[in-house]
Amino acid sequence: MTQKLSKAEQYLEDVRSGKQITSKWVRLQVENHFKDLETGHERGLLFDRARGLKVVRFIEQFLCGIDGTPYRVEPWEAALVLMLYGWLWAETKYPRFKYGYMEIGRGNKKSMLLSALCIHRMLTERGAEVYSAATDRETAKVVFESSKLMVQNSPELSKKITVNRNNMNCLATLSKMEPCSAEGKTLFAHSRPTMVALDELHLHPDSVVWSAFASALDKRPTAQMFVLTNSGYDRQSVCWQKREYSIKVLQGIVPDDTWFSAIYGLDEKDLEDPDGWLDETKWVKANPSLGHAVSLQGLRNKAIQAKEDPLVRNEFLRFKLSVWTQSQTAWIPHHKWAACSGEVDPDKLLGRPCFGGLDLSESWDITAFVLVFPPYGEDDKWRVLPWFFIPEETVITRTEKDRVPYETWSRQGLFNVTPGSIIDYDYIRKVVTEAATRYDIREIAYDRWGATQLVTQLQGDGLTLVPIGQGFQSLAAPTKRLTELILNADLAHGANPILTWMVGNVLIEQDAAGNMKPDKGKSKDKIDGISATVTALARAMVVPLTEQTAGIFFA
Repeated sequence: MTQKLSKAEQYLEDVRSGKQITSKWVRLQVENHFKDLETGHERGLLFDRARGLKVVRFIEQFLCGIDGTPYRVEPWEAALVLMLYGWLWAETKYPRFKYGYMEIGRGNKKSMLLSALCIHRMLTERGAEVYSAATDRETAKVVFESSKLMVQNSPELSKKITVNRNNMNCLATLSKMEPCSAEGKTLFAHSRPTMVALDELHLHPDSVVWSAFASALDKRPTAQMFVLTNSGYDRQSVCWQKREYSIKVLQGIVPDDTWFSAIYGLDEKDLEDPDGWLDETKWVKANPSLGHAVSLQGLRNKAIQAKEDPLVRNEFLRFKLSVWTQSQTAWIPHHKWAACSGEVDPDKLLGRPCFGGLDLSESWDITAFVLVFPPYGEDDKWRVLPWFFIPEETVITRTEKDRVPYETWSRQGLFNVTPGSIIDYDYIRKVVTEAATRYDIREIAYDRWGATQLVTQLQGDGLTLVPIGQGFQSLAAPTKRLTELILNADLAHGANPILTWMVGNVLIEQDAAGNMKPDKGKSKDKIDGISATVTALARAMVVPLTEQTAGIFFA
């Protein structure tokens, strides 16, 4: 009599047959699973189907989600659990897999799955030490807090497990679970882990947490470390290193029977067409819970935004389609910038409140001074009025070398050409102070680098200057705001050719958390005007216009 397939086994069969669409790496893991069923005994492996399915039943029978509803184990989850827990070493019956690396799109309940496995371990192994680990306390608590809620929502489990603020304990098995991070002083004190759950490995700036626990796993023959993470961008990170190792194991380049991986996400060939990521039939590769935990309509709505906004596109690719992106990405589509070509008449802005941004260059390079005028009165646009400075003797050589029309722009009066071969800061000072007599400049924000003398002089002239750091902490919010203003056509830049050229040069740098800022070092060419605009906006976003701080106009 043919044995009825469980949903876990049916999922694996569907992947193998091609009926279930998934990534090439998940398909390769499944193919290796079936190969091992035939030949694994030659390497001392044993597959215990009943043991794997028992863990699936435990989750469905005893656990509730964080919302209190019964935990519905998706077929892909059941397949992962079956493989992770079903494979053993034949001689000892210890778990085959010591490490599990799983990469998947955001929203597919990955933290809940980790939590369920942590709880199972506490209840089924005597003296188990289970840790939810990360580089920072908040991330480390994600899986732990999820586990707490799942225990509290289960009448059966809440009788067996005592829940405290920073740990959980099971008296029957003398097991415990707690969060731990690299911020604490006891990371290396957790010397005998039974199970380690690493959530969001892509956020780890180094391998400290991984190494701390990996070095201790051999102290227990049953110890395991499982990673569930989104994709990242840093190809020097520990996450990328483990991903690359996972692929080598899948391909058989590295023969490691202790390493399991399931890398959900779009394949390289899906991205050969620039719009290939918009193919909805491929989204399930990164979102095996599509139609359940992950809403198709929600992905569609996000994709509409991503098509128009490169920054949203980067986030969509990384977090929703599990694609490793670059840390730098092109910024504003040309048609979106062109839609903001509204009039910027200097005379119509006289006396109007504004904020300055000063981006000083090397002494021979472009310097930018920009005034940003927030909406005021009946004018609902943010208007940008820029000044650009360049040394006279560099105009011809830069035009020929860079193939950028510096000479034409200088003749058109778009550049303030200063005498000599280096920037004349006295000239810049004069332009700024004259602008302050015409416009109500509340504050001038500036990059601290190389600005000491000019800043001191402008402060002596009665202007208020505010230093702005150039890291994500200072620039992420104004960069995001400027992006929104442009995409929503709430900005007017007067079609200034130099500013338009600089916008086309901008590459945006993103950190692991999705914060962004202009990347001067990696951008294709000069972006000083955009940097000055972002710097000015950093203050325009936080200073109320009703405060009279400088200039000749009273709001």
